[in-house]
Amino acid sequence: MTAVVFIHGTGVREPGFSKLAGRVAAGLTALRDGLRIVPYYWGGTHGATLAAGGASLPPQPGATARGLAETPYAPDATDDTTAAWAALYADPYAELALAAAGAQPVVERPPGSVPPEQKLQAQLAALAAQGDAPAAESGPGLARAATDLAAHPLLGPAAAALDPDELAALAARSLTARVIADALDADTPLVPVGDTRDAVADRLAETLGAPPRGTERGLRSLLLRAAGSAASRAVVRRRRALTEAAHPAAADILRYLSRGEAVRADLRALVAGLEPPVALVCHSLGGIIALDTLISAPLPQVRLLVTAGSQGPFLYESGSLPSLDHPAPLPAHVPDWLNLYDPHDLLSYLGADLFPGRVTDVAVDSRQPFPAAHSAYWTNPEVYRRIVDRLP
Repeated sequence: MTAVVFIHGTGVREPGFSKLAGRVAAGLTALRDGLRIVPYYWGGTHGATLAAGGASLPPQPGATARGLAETPYAPDATDDTTAAWAALYADPYAELALAAAGAQPVVERPPGSVPPEQKLQAQLAALAAQGDAPAAESGPGLARAATDLAAHPLLGPAAAALDPDELAALAARSLTARVIADALDADTPLVPVGDTRDAVADRLAETLGAPPRGTERGLRSLLLRAAGSAASRAVVRRRRALTEAAHPAAADILRYLSRGEAVRADLRALVAGLEPPVALVCHSLGGIIALDTLISAPLPQVRLLVTAGSQGPFLYESGSLPSLDHPAPLPAHVPDWLNLYDPHDLLSYLGADLFPGRVTDVAVDSRQPFPAAHSAYWTNPEVYRRIVDRLP
């Protein structure tokens, strides 16, 4: 009788684990009789917890952190400004689109009239000719951003909806956000603080024709007026809940990479008590645990390793896998390895090119976007067919 040890991934705790393990057992035994399903629930004993009850979390609005005599934190307009800039980093033309949406329907202009965007386009061309220097504190790319904005199809409708000063300020924010967003996409280690960003946006606005704003700071934008303060303040209020909900997944990985020997030892003891043949079927971090355990010393009972949504190959290639340094090969005693990945799962990686002849990578498409794709393996019938086809 083949024993299948199911090893869960990050963040899984009871009662969720029992439901997950039951689903896996049902999916496998529906396709093959006589399987013995053995769950390995490491999350209860070796999973991460907030041992001090969340003492590391900043206080919620209106509260003061334990042991501190500081003024309680309360969200203000700065939080709203931060939220609005976040929206602009995600889409530097978001405010332009909002302005264009508020424009009056297009009508035919009188002969000889000047399009309302023409003056700004000329100013953007002159700005682009200066290169990246006017926004050097924010990063490179200003000239390209100015050229692209001048040619944007929404610039005309936005210009028709706003007065020239508002349009210049909007364009400056768009350019500043584009430069910073490009820097973030390039994984730059340096991003300007908000005061520097605001100073750059003010300077660009004046260059494009807006009057000086004096000492006023902050984002007085269409985005801010549209979004209001409720959303950003709600996120701040929910920070503790969000952290407590998310921390097991991230912290499980960190805890395993720093103190993983105990969870590997328990897995080794579990497998040692099973009659062969044994297959290890693993999800996410469970695959890393199993791979490390198999690499570290032979487990002759194990004839097949199955990983789904595994980061093991990535950790190996990046030099982070505890048991094996790149480019060392897999030890000969590691069994056949079936690696299932979803093309939409950004936490699944490939092993065949790293370990030629030792790993079979198979795509299983759940038709879910990330991050849902990372949790959809065990409701995908193809996953069970692929596993059963390879079971000893």
